Order: sequence, then C-alpha cells, then structure tokens
Amino acid sequence: MASTEGLVPITRAYLASYYDKYPFPPLSDDVSRLSSEIRSISNDLLRQHPPNQGESMLIKEADGQPPHKIDENMWKNREYIEETIFLLDKPNWPEALKQQSSPSEVEYAVILGQLKDKLYSTLKFLESFQAKNSEHVFNTVMTYLPQDFRGTLLRQQRERSERNKQAEVDALVNSGGSIQERYALLWKQQMDRRRQLAQLGSATGVYKTLVKYLVGVPQVLLDFVRQINDDDG
Repeated sequence: MASTEGLVPITRAYLASYYDKYPFPPLSDDVSRLSSEIRSISNDLLRQHPPNQGESMLIKEADGQPPHKIDENMWKNREYIEETIFLLDKPNWPEALKQQSSPSEVEYAVILGQLKDKLYSTLKFLESFQAKNSEHVFNTVMTYLPQDFRGTLLRQQRERSERNKQAEVDALVNSGGSIQERYALLWKQQMDRRRQLAQLGSATGVYKTLVKYLVGVPQVLLDFVRQINDDDG
C-alpha cells in the first residue's frame, strides 16, 4: 500500500499548473489551410453524390460543436474514424469509382486505400491509448488500497463488470447494431464508470468512513473523483 504522504488536492488549478510545464506547440497554419481545402472537396463531392440518411447523420455530427470533455472527444474521434473506414471500404465507394475506368479514378482508388490504412492505424493507437490509460488509473488507485482480500475483491469486481460491459457490446453488434449505436453504448458505459467513481467520492456517514479508513482511499482522491463529471471539474 503506497504512502499518502505528500498527496495534494487534485484541483483544476493544480492540473493546469502541471500541464503548463509541458507546453504544446501551436498548430501549423497548414492545418487551417488543409482543413478548408478538405471542406471544399467534401462539399463538391456532396453536390455530385448526395448523401444517404446515414451519411447525412454523420455529416451533421461532424459539423457540430466538439464535446466539452476530453474523454468524450476521444470516443467521438474513434466513432468518426470507424465511420470513415466503413465508407472507405470498396463496396461502399460510388459506383463510378468502383469501375476505375480512367487513370484518375485508379489514382483515387489507391489514395483511398492508403487513407483507410492510416485511419485504421490511428484507430488502433487510440484504442490502445485508452485501454492503457484506464489500466494506469486503476492501478494507481489500487496502490493506495491494502494489498489483501479487499484489493483482490475490488479487482475481481472490476474484471466482472468489464466482462459484462463487453458482453453487452457484443450482443448489440451481433444484433446488427450500427457503429453509432455501438459508440453510444460505449460512452454510456464510460459514463456509468465515472458516475460510480463520483458516487464513491460523494459517500457520507458510515460508508465514507469505511471507504476512507478501512479500505484506505485517501481523501484527496475521494475529492477528485467526486468532481470527475463536473463541467468545470
């Protein structure tokens, strides 16, 4: 069990001061330029090939405001990448492009294949990043818990919960659920995890005493998870 000595409240100000040590270089002007060019190309394609209902829904979401939470942004990025990969599958190409009857169409087909490969690699990277980050957070919390049957029970409970969540996702996919429906479920499951953490941090009375003193969760961690879902938390 790790020592709690030196732990400080994990506040918005504290996190801001921490990340100030790692300034992010400003985006290149090329990002704005390329984004405008892509938007122009996209609009041209939409005029030539009007989107179906599913594609229209995807366009509407992409044009909306990005989610406020970084966590939700990652899930949305994964969803959009998967939707794009689906559209880049050859069976979903416009009929004219499938025929590849001109040199330019052959070139487009090669470019689309390369783009699909890059997006797939990005998707796998995001999935791996989220999984590793989740495991890291859980293991960090576990270091402050007694390394006995209590810690073992919590780990087993988490593993059982994750298996149930995966079974729920598998059932949706097997029933023909769409990519959008699958990610709506994945985000709901993620919010369920966050709500459970927030409830732990909001514990009062005897239960709070059990959590803090018998289980061993430091107060600063309880305060942090209590505010984990706050818009300005």
